[in-house]
Amino acid sequence: MLKAYTSSLNLKSGHVDLSHGGGGRAMAQLIDDLFIKHFDNALLRQHNDQALFNVPAGRMVISTDGHVISPLFFPGGDIGSLAVHGTVNDVAMSGAKPLYLAAGFILEEGLPLADLERIVISMAAAAKACGTLIVTGDTKVVERGKGDGVFITTTGVGLVPDAVRISGDRAQAGHAILVSGTMGDHGVAIMAGRENLQFQTSIVSDSAALNGLVSDMVTAAPADIHCLRDPTRGGLATALNELAKQSGVGMLIDETCIPMKAEVKAACEILGLDPLYVANEGKLVCICSAHIAEQLLQVMRAHPLGRDAAIIGEVIDDPHGFVQMTTDFGGRRIVDWPVGEQLPRIC
Repeated sequence: MLKAYTSSLNLKSGHVDLSHGGGGRAMAQLIDDLFIKHFDNALLRQHNDQALFNVPAGRMVISTDGHVISPLFFPGGDIGSLAVHGTVNDVAMSGAKPLYLAAGFILEEGLPLADLERIVISMAAAAKACGTLIVTGDTKVVERGKGDGVFITTTGVGLVPDAVRISGDRAQAGHAILVSGTMGDHGVAIMAGRENLQFQTSIVSDSAALNGLVSDMVTAAPADIHCLRDPTRGGLATALNELAKQSGVGMLIDETCIPMKAEVKAACEILGLDPLYVANEGKLVCICSAHIAEQLLQVMRAHPLGRDAAIIGEVIDDPHGFVQMTTDFGGRRIVDWPVGEQLPRIC
């Protein structure tokens, strides 16, 4: 089939310009030579404005997420892999198997095409690693100075097994609270990547797709996992407050049981941040029946993304819906909702 253009993109030294979002030859070239080249699959190659696919038996899940992170490239990841991981994880928190992704790109005039290709390659690798296909999308270009490089919106659909009932309103008093690993890694990695917050740290982002870990957990305890939540913006504190509000219960956690790297604690002390509110992009919170908690903990620790998993507390009766924490010193404090934004543009 003869293309409507003959030249190729200059991916080494070229830049995005307004014609790449204008719907003409330049846009078709960008789509073919960059997006379809790296995201290649049968549904995408149909060149339609939508993807037509068969719906398997079961209940479908859909989630969408916008990604405006700064900087675009950070220790342990970039906006491309993050855009895949973020939406895959939102779908997986229902116990679903993620199937397909749609991706929308807002590109700023002047963005180096080499940076865009790097982001697209990263997205393709992340999607392949978690077994999903990017099957449709959209591209727009805004004037120089109005887009900060690139923004990405991803939408994912997945399939939930019939026996699985996971929702934020299913926590009850007596249930156990688990986390899959160390808290705050992503937020500290982003701080390290920003020019005005430079300090020495070995921390890299924990950005990762959690669907494999969730699959192992659901296989081991399909009826006893009641809530899953990925503690992204607002960190662990926000995730627990969200679940407490949805379920009409309280939470009691133990500070000494929360896994956290020493470097994260040190960085948060320097910057005056509470690590409980610092974002994660490759961790989950699980609320399960107490009798299955130890068994589920071992299942989580057997997975590479759950090797630092821990039981950190329990759900309690509380008409006020407070999240409380027993501190290192033996007292208790309220872990409240965050006020304002500790660190903007982290996802």
